[in-house]
Amino acid sequence: MTKIVCVQPLQLFPDQQKRLENLGEVTYYDERTQSPDEWLERTKAHDVVLTGVFGIVDKWSELKDVFVSLPFVGVGWADPLVLKANNVTISNSPGCNKHAVAEWVIGMLLMMTRQLDYYLNIKEMPFNKMPPAAFGLPVKNITILGNGNIGNCVGEVASALGMNVTYFQRGDDLLRKIAGADVVVDALSSKPETQGLLNKDFFNALKGDVYFVTVSAGEVLDVDAMFEALDNGKLRLAAHDSFMAGDTSNELYQSILRHPKVYATPHIGYNTDVTDRTGNDMMIDNVEAWINGDPINVVS
Repeated sequence: MTKIVCVQPLQLFPDQQKRLENLGEVTYYDERTQSPDEWLERTKAHDVVLTGVFGIVDKWSELKDVFVSLPFVGVGWADPLVLKANNVTISNSPGCNKHAVAEWVIGMLLMMTRQLDYYLNIKEMPFNKMPPAAFGLPVKNITILGNGNIGNCVGEVASALGMNVTYFQRGDDLLRKIAGADVVVDALSSKPETQGLLNKDFFNALKGDVYFVTVSAGEVLDVDAMFEALDNGKLRLAAHDSFMAGDTSNELYQSILRHPKVYATPHIGYNTDVTDRTGNDMMIDNVEAWINGDPINVVS
């Protein structure tokens, strides 16, 4: 019988647990491990490993002869050549977070452009002196970097709000695509070709007073160049959600918190019950496909 281990709590719904238990002998752990080494120890003597991000980002290269299914998207840390040498197959859940992250992007954009954080529960406002008109989204130009699951979902909502939507994708001239943008949303995947792409040249190509929202992980964004763009007026405001989930002690996160023109959250854009449901369903789909000899969503 296939031996399956959930090395940490994965918020499985009862029907998902039943479905998983029909595929093999399942071991559940109710608490997250205290260290990556403990995470690795829990994986031993199992055929299938189900896990969140903690542990695997540090220990993936030490796994041997196992199938790993992930209820999330980002796998830029895994080297397919090393996985093949270790006889390890990893499948992820592409698109499971697209609605949640799109909600976060649009929510941040509305907060910045309409100054909702300032006006929420405001106590005093002169009766006869209206504030300056806010930046409305209809007819404004938004350039979305990346037209994958998240980028397309953001684009659909932005279009419904009356914005003029343009996508940047592989092979396009990046600086030309952003030249007329009022809003830029970074939904790029972390890949070798995107590393350092959003640098000083990128921000200098903006027309000025642009709203910038990023959900990219890894080294896609030069944060210092973003700070400089905020200081010199190329960017009006920025929103950032691309760190290890819940890790507010991260040095880079702390530096972003100190900038007065950045709305920062500790990688919670994906975190909804819909993402849990969708990601876990896809994770179990991956296990079924692997057991049937036809794996899907394989990292390559």
